[in-house]
Amino acid sequence: MKVLLLTGLGALFFTYYWADNFDPASLQGARVLLTGASAGIGEELAYHYARLGSHLVLTAHTEAFLQKVVGNCRKLGAPKVFFIAADMASREVPELVVQFALDKLGGLDYLVLNHLGAAPAGTRAHSAPGTRWLMQVNLLSYVQLTSLALPSLTDSKGSLVVVSSLLGRVPASFSSPYSAAKFALDSFFGALQRELRVQDVNVAITRCVLGLQDRASAKEGVRAWFVRQELNVTATAAA
Repeated sequence: MKVLLLTGLGALFFTYYWADNFDPASLQGARVLLTGASAGIGEELAYHYARLGSHLVLTAHTEAFLQKVVGNCRKLGAPKVFFIAADMASREVPELVVQFALDKLGGLDYLVLNHLGAAPAGTRAHSAPGTRWLMQVNLLSYVQLTSLALPSLTDSKGSLVVVSSLLGRVPASFSSPYSAAKFALDSFFGALQRELRVQDVNVAITRCVLGLQDRASAKEGVRAWFVRQELNVTATAAA
């Protein structure tokens, strides 16, 4: 009997904490700053936010790619879409990006951190300059963006989404500086999540840990997840 009771409680716990309570209507009119938005997962996220009626500020390194994504977002129904080309390897850029988003949108409900960088051409990945560059792009810029956006997210009781990698949990050969940045990223946002909870700050933090898969597969995964949500909403409405 005791075993059955514990099993039942375990099932309830699992259902409560893992139930998918996503409501597409909650994103209509939401103010979103999305980094790494010019290709791959970031591009797909931008399109789905657009379909759901969010106001967007998109940023990435290459302006030409961003312009294409912005045009597609407008076609998909995003009420407002702005972009700012930005190189996160520069320490001054995160402040410019967040201020641009606040000026254009009047505040933030979602900060989605998705950008990444490998060692720049001509720089050895394991050298001090290469490691410093990787840390700025893949860790310190995330910290800067979060710190600057947190007051607005606190006011709106918003959400912070951090896209990371399995290399931040399981190191692999020939990826030591990148893995180090991802390990630090996971630790920083894990600790921040607990600090906000203790301080009773109502800002949700979601850490998305991507497995070792190619970009096309990851994009398809993002697309399939949103399709499932839309089908669920349609089925509920029909019922």
